[in-house]
Amino acid sequence: MQYLFLIRVPEDASPSPAESDPEAWVEETTRKGQRLLGERLRPDGDATTVRVRDGETLVVDGPFAEAREQIAGFDIIEAADHEEATAIAAAHPAAGFGAVEIRALWPFEEE
Repeated sequence: MQYLFLIRVPEDASPSPAESDPEAWVEETTRKGQRLLGERLRPDGDATTVRVRDGETLVVDGPFAEAREQIAGFDIIEAADHEEATAIAAAHPAAGFGAVEIRALWPFEEE
């Protein structure tokens, strides 16, 4: 089963470079075939939010909501079940100073 990890980091987080470096986690999960894709994201100040209301497109610079945490990155993980996905998330460096939100992918049904 595939899972999306949203890497959330508080605005005031100040981990050391060693604490925040995901390189070892990325290498290990990629080697095991667990990590399929992942990237860092630009800061929320670079975000654009798009909504369509009553046929009008509304474009706002910035994230969809004010938050004390930023979504700093994402990963797509292959895991046997939620328990395994949780163990993989717990090993992510950001889990020590931020949070890793786990979402199971819900694929569209093939017709």
